[in-house]
Amino acid sequence: MSATTTGAPTAALDPADVDLSTEVAGLLLRGPTMTASGCAAAGAELAPYLDLAALGAVVTKSVMLAPRSGRPTPRMAETPAGMLNSIGLQGPGVEAFCATDLPALAATGATAVVSIAGGSVEEFGALAARLAGEDAVSAIEVNISCPNVASRGLVFACDPGASREVLAAVTESARPGVPVLAKLSPDVTDVVAVARACLEGGASGLTAINTLLGMVIDPVTLRPQLAGVTGGTSGPAIRPVAVRVVWQLRAAMLAGALPQVPVVGAGGVASGADALQMLSAGASAVQVGTATFADPTAPARVAAELGRELARRGIARLRDVVGIAHEPVGAR
Repeated sequence: MSATTTGAPTAALDPADVDLSTEVAGLLLRGPTMTASGCAAAGAELAPYLDLAALGAVVTKSVMLAPRSGRPTPRMAETPAGMLNSIGLQGPGVEAFCATDLPALAATGATAVVSIAGGSVEEFGALAARLAGEDAVSAIEVNISCPNVASRGLVFACDPGASREVLAAVTESARPGVPVLAKLSPDVTDVVAVARACLEGGASGLTAINTLLGMVIDPVTLRPQLAGVTGGTSGPAIRPVAVRVVWQLRAAMLAGALPQVPVVGAGGVASGADALQMLSAGASAVQVGTATFADPTAPARVAAELGRELARRGIARLRDVVGIAHEPVGAR
């Protein structure tokens, strides 16, 4: 016998009997894990290591309208519990993506979630309009952690008004019925206010969180190690922050301060136990990113480990644990 999250003793299950399917804004996912944007390029690169069709979804690297060379090197730096990256949204542009990368991903049978990024509200809208003609796009994730070139570099995700405008432009231009997820930055004073603005703009779900802004000083030169000076911090070090943001969003929904929408948890997930924390805090699915650099099978491995975590607790369905940390022990 083992104990469920309610504290009541229950018989452990066979992991094969645990239902790991989930739903995000009407999109039915075969499993609870996705890749995280930027950690597997356009996705097909991971096909030699795992069955992409068995994952919940593959989230592409953020796509922009025009080709972009990105920032100069060095672009990456290790930290004691993760890494920093300063890639600068390098990519071939949306036309090349639709001609080459998206068909290659679709050929694997994966559920494709396309991340988009832009320097203006108009660019975000144009990207959504271009992707509207691509049937392989199952959902759009809006990377609002980009500088707004029309507002002297203000990051969209740090301003509720700018976030609302971007999401409105995307949802108005996207193919009807395609879920639109707003990816939130933790580098804000009030993440709930930004989330509310995104939902007012039409977002059908939220991804929490993007990387945290960080910096590393080279111990030899005593100068910034990244050519771009700062970069996005990811990996296990940021998981407690991500869990906190997911919790805050779910709590705001339960209190009526936000509409009830699905949350995708992202940030430092490297094991089934990590994923279970995210789900318990309120996430309906999780993304696995930095862990794939050391273990390309990580998204599939995390799903399998999560199944075992649920099975030994006697929990037959993933959906039964979503948000359970907000309930008193014994409530179910």
